[in-house]
Amino acid sequence: MYTKPLVLIVIVNGLMLPFAPLITLGDDYSETSGLESEYAVQAAATLGEFVFAIDSRQIAKYQRDSGEFLGLSQGEAIHLNSGYVWKKKVLCAHSNYPNVPERSQVMLLEPNTMLLTSWHDFGDYGGSLTWIVRRGGRWLCNFAKYGEKNKETFLVEFDSKFNEKKRWSYPSELIAKLGNYSLSGGIWLRGELLVTGHDEKEVYVLKVPKQGARLQYVETRSAPFTGQGIAVDKHSQGLVGISRAERRVIFAK
Repeated sequence: MYTKPLVLIVIVNGLMLPFAPLITLGDDYSETSGLESEYAVQAAATLGEFVFAIDSRQIAKYQRDSGEFLGLSQGEAIHLNSGYVWKKKVLCAHSNYPNVPERSQVMLLEPNTMLLTSWHDFGDYGGSLTWIVRRGGRWLCNFAKYGEKNKETFLVEFDSKFNEKKRWSYPSELIAKLGNYSLSGGIWLRGELLVTGHDEKEVYVLKVPKQGARLQYVETRSAPFTGQGIAVDKHSQGLVGISRAERRVIFAK
């Protein structure tokens, strides 16, 4: 992904001169292919030749090339969110949303057996876990709040043993885009934090500051998926997400 400088022309004493303000326009994402799935409700993820469509309680496995349905996860879940592939397993953010007190877990899907089990239990951590990814050797985990409290949504960086190291809040200009919902998906890609909301066909680009406890809003990029959980598709070097309304897994670059 690259950015294109915005060059304006200004007139000084009758001369037309180029002027480059400190603004960059990012590339938007366009659909490259798709796969229909009644389970494309919360998120999607990929592992090699397989595609996983995630709904609140189950995960469906498909053959990438043919779209053939290969099976469903086995194991109890209440509210699965985004999926993240790590060491050939699929990690899913999970919570008991909308129940209170909020409880969050990371669930692990074994792709060969499709067994879904609890991998790490956060208990009540102050929000509902909606996504988990790696940044370097640490975990980034988003804990969502909803309604009038969605401005209290926060991002935590944990070490490999899930000891909290840093915590950030989100910029107000991003929260204003979410309505009564929160951030459903997030990935760390090429030095950028990309996050998604609940409904809009948009990806929000954020910067993790070297100092300070608030993430910095960079820009908004259009995308073919309607919010919800997204993931990196290593096969296509692009992104994968869903359209909940169409019940489709969508690939984009």
